[in-house]
Amino acid sequence: MSFSISGKTAIVTGAANGIGLAIARQFADRGANVMCADIDERRLAEEWGDLSEDSNLRYFGGDLRQRLTIANLVSATIDSFDRVDILVNASRQVLETDALDFEDTSVSILLEQNLMTALHLTQQVAKRMIKQGVDQPEGQCGSIINLSSITARTTRPELMGYSIASAALEQMTRSMALVLAPERIRVNAIAFGSVMSASLKTSMSEHSEWRDEIRNQTPLARIAGPAELSDAVQFLAAESSSFMTGEVMTVDGGRSLLDAVAVPAH
Repeated sequence: MSFSISGKTAIVTGAANGIGLAIARQFADRGANVMCADIDERRLAEEWGDLSEDSNLRYFGGDLRQRLTIANLVSATIDSFDRVDILVNASRQVLETDALDFEDTSVSILLEQNLMTALHLTQQVAKRMIKQGVDQPEGQCGSIINLSSITARTTRPELMGYSIASAALEQMTRSMALVLAPERIRVNAIAFGSVMSASLKTSMSEHSEWRDEIRNQTPLARIAGPAELSDAVQFLAAESSSFMTGEVMTVDGGRSLLDAVAVPAH
C-alpha cells in the first residue's frame, strides 16, 4: 500500500505557523502540490518567500470564516493546480472559557473558527472532488483530514469552549464521512495532545512549569514535534488508509489513556 502523495494537490489551512506549517512543508517535500492558506498573509509570505511559477507551492491569505474567502481559496487552488485531492483543516484557535460568565463569548467564537470554518471549506472542496470523480471511475476521489484535540474527550474547566468545538468537529467528521462515502471521498480526523503546536508554545512561554507537567502526564514522557503529527496526516491523505473513513486517530504519546489530565492538551 502506497504512502505516496506525489502529484496530488492539497489545501492546508493554518499553514503560516506550527502544525499547519509543518504539514504543508512535508507535503511539498513529498511531491504534492500545496496551497497554503492562513489569515496571516504576512507570515505566509515570510515563510514561503517568492515562489517561481513552476513551484509546487502557493499561498493564500484570507479570513476563512467568510464564505466568499473560502470560495476564492478553492478557485485559486484550481487556477494554480487544476484540481484538489486533499484537504487538511489545520486552522484552529485556542481560547480559555469562563464557564460561569454569561457574557463570555469564547464558545461561539471557537465553534465558528474551529468547526464552521472546517465544515464550510469541506463542503466547497467536496463539491470539486465530486466533479473530478466523474472522470475517475476507480480509486478514491479525495481525502479530507480534520485536526481535533484530545480535549474532545478529556478536558479542563477553562478549556470548555475548546473542548466543545473539538467534540463537534469529530462528530462532523463522522457525519461527513457517511455523506461522502458514496462519492469515494474519505473524511477522517486526528485528535492530538502533547504536540508542540503554536498555541502550546505560546502557553508554555507564559507558564514555564507546564513543560514538565505535560511530560509527566504523557506516558512517552516527552512533547512531540509538529513533524511527528505530519506523518499521521500523510497516512490519512494517501492510499495507505484507503479503507478508513469516519475515524478519529489519537496522536498524544498515550496521554489520553490516563484518567486525569492536569494541564492543557493543545
